Amino acid sequence: MTRMVQCVKLGKEAEGLERQPYPGELGKRVFENVSKEAWQLWLRQQTMLINEYRLSPVNPKHREMLEQEMEKFFFSGGSSKPEGYVPPSA
Repeated sequence: MTRMVQCVKLGKEAEGLERQPYPGELGKRVFENVSKEAWQLWLRQQTMLINEYRLSPVNPKHREMLEQEMEKFFFSGGSSKPEGYVPPSA
């Protein structure tokens, strides 16, 4: 049976994640309040941040920055694009 959540990002009830996507308290909050669809939006945002800022997820400072951006993306009005970011053309 599909688990439904009231998605904080999309503002509607939607299919929830199958498991906690990130460790710790933040991961628990995401699991309880974020839909699969919104998680996919975050993964695109995270990829853009990693590429634009040349981040390494194994670097603790970079991981901390990504956690802060995830918190903002879902729970504090959204994560911003890097200054001067130009999306790739199709």
